[in-house]
Amino acid sequence: MAAAGAPVGFIGLGMMGLPMARSLLRRGRHLIACDSSEAARAALAEGAEPGAVRFAATPAGVADEAEVIVLMLPDSRIVAQVMEGEGGLLAALRPGQLVIDMGSSLPAETQRLAALAAARGAALIDAPVSGSVVKATAGTLAIMAGGDDAAWARAEPVLRDMGEALIRTGATGSAHAMKALNNYVYAAGLLASAEALRMAEAMRLDLGIFADVLNASSGRNVATETKVKQEILPGRYQGGFQLGLMRKDLETAGAISAETGVEAQALQLCRALWGEAVAALGPKADNTEIHRFLGRAT
Repeated sequence: MAAAGAPVGFIGLGMMGLPMARSLLRRGRHLIACDSSEAARAALAEGAEPGAVRFAATPAGVADEAEVIVLMLPDSRIVAQVMEGEGGLLAALRPGQLVIDMGSSLPAETQRLAALAAARGAALIDAPVSGSVVKATAGTLAIMAGGDDAAWARAEPVLRDMGEALIRTGATGSAHAMKALNNYVYAAGLLASAEALRMAEAMRLDLGIFADVLNASSGRNVATETKVKQEILPGRYQGGFQLGLMRKDLETAGAISAETGVEAQALQLCRALWGEAVAALGPKADNTEIHRFLGRAT
């Protein structure tokens, strides 16, 4: 375990990364952070205790000062750039350092980078999160973690400062696989719920009562419980997860389908519809806007 008071490295201060980094600060951690956005850096520094946050110009600069380094980046392409690009982490890693990839990356790419880190005597594990910006802000995320016992022992205290439910999933790469498959199941449930709402609307059914029926019956899922009355029926569409990120997770699930040889026909249909929604509404639209897209398509 890193010595008490040693700074935690944090790379990636986006929609989820910023509140996660703030959660670490609230728990008394000191951070050495890196992000290309000046606004994101300023937002993290604002309100922080004097000396609690410092910034490095490059990922390598983070590795110079931190023994445990958290990555919260959009996808495997960006992770690879941060690890292997100019000023990247990989060349600066020392024996005993730990990198925790908390984004949603391709499992095979995670395993490749873990092998490169291991060749330098360091470790890289995957610990993707489940939960909204609200849960990231509160420090109550669900976190899946793949990696061996030694890496887990070092990562756990840091992860507990950002999450409430921690689940070990197996070897490195397994957490990223389970996260993608989980998000496919969520996307399928949300899509089915949105389609059912559009059909109920066409029949002039009371949609509020229909939502109650779903939640009291076998159609209940996280979308019916937390999205229908809260976001879809009032037309708020502010669930906190972007359409583009949903599509990315479905593409990761598609890569798993191809790698395993499992045809997954429902997944292919889901990928196609979410892809059409992104093309129509843009990647930054909220994932609950799949309901609005279905309304436009009829």
